Amino acid sequence: MKLSILDQAPVSKGNTAKEALEATIEMAMLADELGYTRYWIAEHHDLDGLASPAPDILLGVIGTKTSNIRLGSGAVLLPNYKPYHIAERYNLLATMFPGRIDIGLGRAPGGSAEVSIALAGNFLEQVRKMPEKIDELVHFLHGDFPKDHMYSKIKAAPVPESIPVPWLLGTSGKSALLAAEKGLPYVYGHFMSNEDGPSIMKSYYDNFSKEKPNAFVTVSVICAETNEEAEELAKSNLLWNVQKSKGGGKAGVPSVSEANAYTYSDDELQIMKQMKQNQIVGDPAMVKTKLEELQELYQTEEFMVVTITHSYEARRKSYQLLANEFGLKN
Repeated sequence: MKLSILDQAPVSKGNTAKEALEATIEMAMLADELGYTRYWIAEHHDLDGLASPAPDILLGVIGTKTSNIRLGSGAVLLPNYKPYHIAERYNLLATMFPGRIDIGLGRAPGGSAEVSIALAGNFLEQVRKMPEKIDELVHFLHGDFPKDHMYSKIKAAPVPESIPVPWLLGTSGKSALLAAEKGLPYVYGHFMSNEDGPSIMKSYYDNFSKEKPNAFVTVSVICAETNEEAEELAKSNLLWNVQKSKGGGKAGVPSVSEANAYTYSDDELQIMKQMKQNQIVGDPAMVKTKLEELQELYQTEEFMVVTITHSYEARRKSYQLLANEFGLKN
């Protein structure tokens, strides 16, 4: 099994956005040393507690401090941009870091309605154009527009020797079928979906339009030395998600002590119960067992983990324990 990391650049309560971004860079360096396959950065806009609106800028910094790990977006929210703009930026990264760049593509707004208008105008109209935007981006990456196309004489310079690999991200059957139709690799967001993920993944495999489909799954994981410690660490993220569901959480990921002191309503306890269904929390052996069970369900060779704890050190330790348990350096 391959393991990768999705980093949303979460800001812990009491810390600054700068500290969160510095932690992300340090985590990526660690992941490179530990043998993780990819390190992807999420894109969010004006969302409290998340510090990265521009993955490519952060990837440019991470690339200079790592050597082997693949780097990418999770995801570029394509409705917000012109495809040529994205092709230029990721070709630049691929020129600087040959053979290491992915472009994860998504169609979520990544922020409020006002943010979407500020970025792209009529967001829903741009979402409807998503299939055409994907085609255009892929043509720019490959430099293979038809000769009679208005873009056939331009290139997304600098043109790298090894082009960035586009992936389509999603949480629905619609996104899986679009990826299959376009012949693109697919990433299913298990950690943020209540849909029947294995069936969605199967529809991708069954309908793939080219020779060999390629897909992996993103899961929420918190790993610690013991199950009890992992459950304790997970309380921070659970409380934060409860707060966000009610319009709070603006100060960032709360501490474990704050989570223990919080008085939960019945509705909040129900929200937490549902959240736990999409999390894997435990010691290394338990996490490995749960991932292997999901591997059987999803029929994939790779999982991307997203780990959010108040303590940056606890997040580092979670990555280290997973790498050791799976023998990633071997």
